[in-house]
Amino acid sequence: MKRYLVVPAKTYSTASKLKQKPNASEVLTKYLLQRDLPPWTSYFVKYDDIVNDQRGFSHFNWSVKDKNYHILRTGCYPYIKYHCTCRPHEDLSTEDSLFRLIKIMNFAIFLISHKEIVQTSKGEVTIHFLYKEDIGAQY
Repeated sequence: MKRYLVVPAKTYSTASKLKQKPNASEVLTKYLLQRDLPPWTSYFVKYDDIVNDQRGFSHFNWSVKDKNYHILRTGCYPYIKYHCTCRPHEDLSTEDSLFRLIKIMNFAIFLISHKEIVQTSKGEVTIHFLYKEDIGAQY
């Protein structure tokens, strides 16, 4: 009698590898527009759901329509965190360098409790929050 070794097939999702992913910059812009250009917001997005076209950016200006946002962006795999504040355009190159240095020296652990869907030209992207925001709040 012959015996065969039965090895279970690998079960993992390749859906994220097959679908076209939007750029992180598109998700940022579309989310700010979806929220009617809020005074501030903060969210997380999974690396697997986007093309990371803002790699290396930590603190930078981002214009949407007639508004400018200061974006503070940091990665903590499997997420990228964005903190966005509507402020006048400034030279943020010094802060950008400082935040990059701080990120190298730090580790972050967070608990995500809320999520929303952002519609992009390449489909839906789920973004994540520490807590549900009070829409329209100034602080």
